[in-house]
Amino acid sequence: MARAATAFSKAVVAAGLAVGVAGCNGAGLLGGAQAVPLPEALSRHAHAVTTAPPVTAEGTYRVTTSRIVISEPSGVGRPERLLPTEIWIPVPSRPAPGRPKPARPPYPLVVFSQGYDLSVAAYSGLLAGWSSAGFVVAAPTYPHTSPTDPAELDENDIINHPNDLRFVISTLLRLARQPHTSLFGLVDTSEIGIAGHSDGGDVTLAVGDNSCCRDALVKAVAVFSGAELDSFGGAYFQDPSPPLLVVQGNKDTINFPVCSTQIFNSAKGTKFYLDLLGAQHEPPYAGPLVAPKADRGIVAQVTTYFFDAELAGEPGALAALRKAGAVAGVASIREGATAPPEPGRCPGSPS
Repeated sequence: MARAATAFSKAVVAAGLAVGVAGCNGAGLLGGAQAVPLPEALSRHAHAVTTAPPVTAEGTYRVTTSRIVISEPSGVGRPERLLPTEIWIPVPSRPAPGRPKPARPPYPLVVFSQGYDLSVAAYSGLLAGWSSAGFVVAAPTYPHTSPTDPAELDENDIINHPNDLRFVISTLLRLARQPHTSLFGLVDTSEIGIAGHSDGGDVTLAVGDNSCCRDALVKAVAVFSGAELDSFGGAYFQDPSPPLLVVQGNKDTINFPVCSTQIFNSAKGTKFYLDLLGAQHEPPYAGPLVAPKADRGIVAQVTTYFFDAELAGEPGALAALRKAGAVAGVASIREGATAPPEPGRCPGSPS
């Protein structure tokens, strides 16, 4: 789905992303990990959440980061593809009073796909928050998507990104099983989630729910302002769907709400629709987290509880999700059934 180029803030977000730069040929993980302090607002809203039974919220773990470069081999008529990948890893620490004791590794894995012309760093507040709730989080930068090299931007390369995502997942799982790598023993290879925003949401949905590209290892899918994309081929929602969370701003003029309601209404099985009232395309997901009841704080909470429920198997997480997603005048959450129809048609989607 073609989208207008979005503005990119060059400011590093409040999470203070600190990465050890290293190279990797897909056979090993290199580079030292560094501690990442959580944003004050993120820690504040994490401790404000109370549920019964308690669930693992943001701020439960310290977070370290690492960076690898995954080399995807060349194919017929296609050169080698390099996929720089940032990784956030939870580190258990003493729990705050009233909080559950952090689990030890292995942890579920969540792989995030960024939007076109947006850097992974723009989402680091959100991604560090997931990791601080007990998830290994990885975010590749796909070729021709990064704003750091405008001459190389090419949105049409999106047709290659589902295969890139599948290769990143398989490489990370292999590293998690391989001694002497920084991921060894840290990833629960049976609990894999994927998430993505904008074009990255399109890619996420294709790998989660399109016959063209489905990865059967994926157990949970979160799509932020994404769409079904006809150019991928295949068919959507032909097989039983993994649990799905769709997030959409109702004032988004880049990815129209009809695109997200089409996804939600077509999906089978467990599904949630988080409607962000008055929100546009980028601010609810990219940039530093702010107050708990602002869009970004709601997205952080709802997505964390979704993965807590569907990957970590925490029994209180769905109740926490429903509560976090229902904020009068700011957000509403729908579960199962169908969403009210939106006017118009989603550009680039199957008819």
